[in-house]
Formats: sequence, structure tokens, C-alpha cells
Amino acid sequence: METENKSTNRFIVFWKKLGPGLITGASDDDPSGITTYTQAGAKFGTKLLWTAIITYPLMVAIQEMCARIGLVTNHGLTGTIKKYYSKYLLYLILIVSFPSIILNIGADIAGMGAVGNLLLPKIPAYLFSILFTAILIYSIVFWSYHKIATILKWLCISLFSYIIIPFLTQTDWLQILKDTIIPGFENSKDYVMMLVAILGTTISPYLFFWQASMEVEEVNEKQIIVDKQIVTDMETDVRGGLSLTNVVFFFIILSSGTVLFKAGIHDIDTVEQAASALKPLAGNMAYILFALGVIGTGFLAIPVLAGSLSYMLAECFDWEQGLNKKFNEAKGFYITLIVALLVGLAVLFLGISPIKALLYTAVLYGITAPLLIALLLHISNNKAIMGDYTNGKIANTLGVITFLLMTVSAFVLLYMFLTEI
Repeated sequence: METENKSTNRFIVFWKKLGPGLITGASDDDPSGITTYTQAGAKFGTKLLWTAIITYPLMVAIQEMCARIGLVTNHGLTGTIKKYYSKYLLYLILIVSFPSIILNIGADIAGMGAVGNLLLPKIPAYLFSILFTAILIYSIVFWSYHKIATILKWLCISLFSYIIIPFLTQTDWLQILKDTIIPGFENSKDYVMMLVAILGTTISPYLFFWQASMEVEEVNEKQIIVDKQIVTDMETDVRGGLSLTNVVFFFIILSSGTVLFKAGIHDIDTVEQAASALKPLAGNMAYILFALGVIGTGFLAIPVLAGSLSYMLAECFDWEQGLNKKFNEAKGFYITLIVALLVGLAVLFLGISPIKALLYTAVLYGITAPLLIALLLHISNNKAIMGDYTNGKIANTLGVITFLLMTVSAFVLLYMFLTEI
């Protein structure tokens, strides 16, 4: 009994340490990310499972840098760039980030609406999209930061629906283990493009801004003094949160790889196609779990997307900011957030297909990611900014590897985009 209590207590202590890192990590598995991972499994079976292992340390290194910058400087990433770097560089990042985040929000809202329509076919998808957007705006504007953070944290549980699906179907676990440990490569354009898409989905620039700003929110909310213990707790949070991201990413590829790929369904363009394809092959339970997971992750990811944009603009123009403030205390911050959601919703009615929106988003993210990672490395190694909390050798090595991979990805994405035109 005592051992059971200790085990429970350890879990509670670990759960309490999880905060911004958990929310950041879980929001990375948004509806557009789910589409990418489903495409990977449908096209190549379980051959790309190894990417969930390889990308984990790279993501951790980058998000830990962002979190550390927020803790040490008490500024978000935009505020730090504004203070120490050229304003033209800052404006360039903003100009590219704004449309990419809006398009991502639009694609996620469309995905949630489409899946809602699958569950309740009598209600049109666009009505679901409008309803979900209204719920998001109301909750973000009228609820306290503590309530929002708590709800986002518990919404992460919706991701576990994807872990259950492979256990509802016939799965060759020995082959799964092999594909997880041994990278399998194919000499084809589609395979290279999918690798690039996975990198772009897992290492998304908007998460850099959200992570740093949320660490500042946490410090201000709890009124804590940053020391080595706080930094250690942050590292636990980031590593725990991102491990959930990659476990879910792994199981989405596994689900689509063992169900859709085996059934000869290789072309999946949207989350609703993925959910619909699962129904006759894996049964109603898998279908419902997949669909509910899309809606849950949408409610988790869209506030992160819109919030990252609000933090960026607020720090750039010295507005009052923060989810811990009321609307009348930070009008510019909240108006930006509301406009981002409404414009994202408008994308649905402008005739821009979610697939095109995701392609444009990937290209814009691809352009900004290498630049931002280079900046993160520079800031994190600058003693004048970071003091005693500069990068160690492992963080720098992983950061440089990530920078090189994202730079190559950017060129591949630009080539793909230009050949699509």
C-alpha cells in the first residue's frame, strides 16, 4: 500500500511539473500534423516510425533553448530579438510568420469542422467550424490564465486516443520494433518529401515563440525567482511534454501504417479522409477515437497558434500582454488573438483548400525555421544575454544538426513549391 502511495505521489509530482512544455508538445500534434503523420503511414506503412525517435532529441534541444531564454530574460522570443538584434530582422520574421500561422489556424479549423460533420452528418462542416471558433474565442477571452492552462493540460489526454487504436487491430509488433530501430530509406521523391514534411511538422517556428512566452507567464503567475532548480524543472517539463508528442506521432503513423497501408489506401489528403477510411477497416471504436482526437487536438493547438501570434505582436509593439490579464488590460493582445481566429475561419470561406493552405504554411515555416534556429543558437550562447545559463556542448551539437536539417528541408520545400506552381 505504501509503495502504491509513493508511486502515485511520484506521478502527481511529475504531473505538477508539467506545464508549458506539455502544452507546447501536445499542440504540435494538431489536425494538420495528424494529416501529415497519417499520410506517412498510408504511403509507406511503418517504414517511417524511426523518425519519431530521431526527431525527439532535436525538438527537445530547440524547445529547451526557447524555454531557457524566456526564463532567464523574462521576455518572449520576440522581445529578446527586438532588444538585441536588428528591427528589420524582427519585421522579416513577423511578415513571414503572420500568414503561415493564419493558414495553419485555417487548416486546423477546417479539419475540426470536417471531422465534426463525420460524427454528426446532419450538421454541415462549416457550422461546426463556426461553433468551434466561437467556443475558442469565448474561452480565451473570458477565462483566467490558470483555467486555460489547466484545461489545455487536461486536453492533452485526448492524444491518448491514438495510442489505443493499434491495439484494436491486428499488429505485427516484431516488424514495428524493426522499423522503429532501423531507419528504412527509399530512393524516391515522395519519400524525401515525406521526411521533409515530418521535420517541418515537428519543428514548427510558432512553437518557439509560444514556449518562451509561456515560461514568462508561468514565472509571473507563480511569482518565482529563476534559479537552477527552476531551469531543471523546465527541462523535465519540456522533455516530458515532447515525449508525449512523439509517442502520439509514432502511434498515428503506426495506426495508418497497419490499417490503411495494408488495405491499399495510400492517398490520404485530409483528416476526415483518414477517419472515414478507418471506419470499415478498423471498426467504429477506432474511427470515433480518431475523430475525437482531431477535435481535442484542435482545441489544444489553435489557442497555441493564435496565442503565439499575439505574443509576437504585443512584444514587437510594446502592448500589454498575457493570458493572465483581462481583456481591458491587454486589448491589443486579445484583439490580435480574436482577429487571428476569425481570419483563420475566413480562410474556409475563401475557397482556399486546407491542402493548399498546409503547403503554403510548410513553405513559410521552412523559410523561417533555419533563421530562427540560428538566432536561438546565437542567443543561447551569448553570456551577455544568458549569463550562467548558456548552452552546453550537447545542446549546441543537437542545435547545429537541427539547423542543417531544417536548411536542407527549406530548399527541398521551395523546390517542391516552385514545381507545384
